[in-house]
Amino acid sequence: MDNLLSIITFIPLVAAGILALFLRGDDADARANAKWLALIATTASFLLSLFVLAGFEPGAGFQFVEEGEWVLGFTYKVGVDGISVLFVLLTTFLMPLVILSCWEVETRVKEYMIAFLVLETLMLGVFIALDLILFYLFFEAGLIPMFLIIGIWGGANRIYAAFKFFLYTFLGSVLMLVAMVAMYVDAGTTDIPALLGHTFSSETLDVLGFPVIGGLQTLMWLAFLASFAVKMPMWPVHTWLPDAHVQAPTGGSVVLAAILLKLGGYGFLRFSLPMFPVASDLLAPLILWLSAIAIVYTSLVALAQTDMKKLIAYSSVAHMGYVTAGIFSANQQGIDGAIFQMISHGFISGALFLCVGVIYDRMHTREIDAYGGLVNRMPAYALIFLLFTMANIGLPGTSGFVGEFLTLMGMFQANTWVAVVATTGVILSAAYGLWLYRRVVMGDLIKESLRSITDLTPREKWIFAPLVAMTLLLGVYPSLVTDRIGPAVGDLLSDYQTALDEAEASTAVASN
Repeated sequence: MDNLLSIITFIPLVAAGILALFLRGDDADARANAKWLALIATTASFLLSLFVLAGFEPGAGFQFVEEGEWVLGFTYKVGVDGISVLFVLLTTFLMPLVILSCWEVETRVKEYMIAFLVLETLMLGVFIALDLILFYLFFEAGLIPMFLIIGIWGGANRIYAAFKFFLYTFLGSVLMLVAMVAMYVDAGTTDIPALLGHTFSSETLDVLGFPVIGGLQTLMWLAFLASFAVKMPMWPVHTWLPDAHVQAPTGGSVVLAAILLKLGGYGFLRFSLPMFPVASDLLAPLILWLSAIAIVYTSLVALAQTDMKKLIAYSSVAHMGYVTAGIFSANQQGIDGAIFQMISHGFISGALFLCVGVIYDRMHTREIDAYGGLVNRMPAYALIFLLFTMANIGLPGTSGFVGEFLTLMGMFQANTWVAVVATTGVILSAAYGLWLYRRVVMGDLIKESLRSITDLTPREKWIFAPLVAMTLLLGVYPSLVTDRIGPAVGDLLSDYQTALDEAEASTAVASN
């Protein structure tokens, strides 16, 4: 099918336009129509994305490429490779479940659905963009609907959290824009495949009297780091995430944890590693140690939390530490594990925030001390929550184990001490995960307020069913992911090593 990627990407935006232009009123029928249209649009986008997966050939480079003139002479160019295709699938898979999770929302429903539909288009655009300008527009525009979702439908302190989220992520991206302008000046193109084949200078530069080893590559690498590190988020620029998660509505937290955090990791794989290999190699130890610190520090902070959402938010920061360490291990196991961890974390963290949302909708509190003994009243919920808690810990047989194991293998090859420190995060994740589960679910039901709480509804079970299936399927059959990403990762590493060898040879010739 021609223009398949564009159709998948813009179906939600078209649906948002229909809602904005033609849906009137705020009665029960109008609210139901808004929800059903959003569900149909996101489901259609997912079903069409299955054709991309079916027609995708691992190792064949960029596929389903579309190119044409855009406004003001810019080029509209999109496509997917082995690294991006699964992120497209992850996004389209999760969005119908997010819409279903918002079914009980009754406040400004039309606008709520529009925000999520626009957000889906913008997130998909990041993963398929093959032009710098297009990538930047999608990357930055995604801040707006999430800012509105937190700021309008969030909790009591939503305005503070929304502005903190926006300012952190926007300011980080300003430097990335400067670097993109410099890339265009140096390479003469904004075409991402062409830039992947362009060699940026790595000769030492003198900047304000200080020698910059790695030259232009290092400066650009640092500029991109400012954006991607905040988006992940990496320690110590992670402080916006817990506030955003706590104040966001359930659907917003799911999208934030399951998809938006992955934009930073995807950016490292698309830009930092292949385009600035000398700088990546030079600064890899910095990222490896920052990642190890993040894993341990945020796991310890998670242990001290009294709010369920905040605990899971800090858990997400720790798990993203495995991702960044895996990427900058710069070996097959590390990068395979990082991508697998991002996909797996999308299912697991999304499900954990949905688990919090289920009991929050019933009791209107996220405080851990407000619960206890839920297994007596909610056995189905207790089982689901247990599965995803164990997957988050990295239980063998779940997708969480595969991602962590591969990234740790990659880390061990790159830096043994980093791997040792990061491995303690596995123990700490078991500590805070099981502590949370015991306090909320196990024990006697002694709180009077919980005696009337009800178990999962059929709608909620339907939401969890696909997430359970994918968590278990990828846990026992990880080659569904690794077979598709392996060739692309192998090509990336081959080009990476070639670039390093050429830079080393050039340095040797210059010194002689």
